[in-house]
Amino acid sequence: MGQPLIEVEGLRKLFPIKGGPLNARTLGHVRAIDGVSFTIDTGETFALVGESGCGKTTTARTILRLYTPDEGRVLLEGRDVHALTGDDLKAFRLAVQAVFQDPWASLNPRMRAGTLVAEALVANQRLPKAEVKARVAALLERMGFPAWKADLFPYEFSGGQRQRIALASALITGPKLIVLDEPVSALDLSVQAQVINLLKDIQEESQTTFLLIAHDLDTVRYVADRVGVMYLGQLVEETDTEELFENPKHPYTQALLNSRLPLHPKDRREELQVMGEAPSPMNPPAGCRFRTRCPFAMDVCTEVPARVQIAEGHSVACHLYSE
Repeated sequence: MGQPLIEVEGLRKLFPIKGGPLNARTLGHVRAIDGVSFTIDTGETFALVGESGCGKTTTARTILRLYTPDEGRVLLEGRDVHALTGDDLKAFRLAVQAVFQDPWASLNPRMRAGTLVAEALVANQRLPKAEVKARVAALLERMGFPAWKADLFPYEFSGGQRQRIALASALITGPKLIVLDEPVSALDLSVQAQVINLLKDIQEESQTTFLLIAHDLDTVRYVADRVGVMYLGQLVEETDTEELFENPKHPYTQALLNSRLPLHPKDRREELQVMGEAPSPMNPPAGCRFRTRCPFAMDVCTEVPARVQIAEGHSVACHLYSE
């Protein structure tokens, strides 16, 4: 097997909590991500799932260079993305793009659709105007728009159409990786299906790699090849998508899957009782961070569990599976 497209190694990101007069004192830190490691191969979709505040989006934004890690590194084809400068940085901005949750917030309302789609290309490459215009027109047509809609503003499109424009603006540079941060959660169900199917078609055609940040587990099951489960800034389980849904091992993963609505009212599933609220990321429990809510907690859970391979491609950080 060749080198993965993306390697995330021991990533940590802390955000200071300020207080006192003029917010001059640091009262503590939010451990947004704390020792996260995973890889993504070319042409696959890797999903990060977990409750709100677990660190999924912070991980994605660190990969995008929107945040600088406090520890660890992100490698794109073996190169540390946070050490890139000059032409190498321009190449990174062409190779890695993003589609965010809310197209109202991610699209400049003062720019026309064609200009929005071309923006990343124009900013990072010197191309003739005619070539840029032709590429924008071809991509908008691929998204289902006639050429004249390039002159419209975002407010003249529906939510699903705006998200397709956002996707076109991410695709215009021919990226190797697209980070999809809750790309369909703000859309109606029927529109979600259209966008998801479009993403799958694009990946089939171009071998684009996706990092999907999502909380909708049914979307994850349909789209993703592999899944990483995050809890309080740490990766607690990682495996192939079907293996995760059919054979979840970590108690948190089991609880997360049990929280989904059944497909049919008569469906019954074994309930896993999770106790209390999630601890504060400012002061997470020592050892296993899920132990204060876990029905299987043991004395040894006050120690940090190692991440162990329980089957090929299936790892879990839980003392239930330690030797």
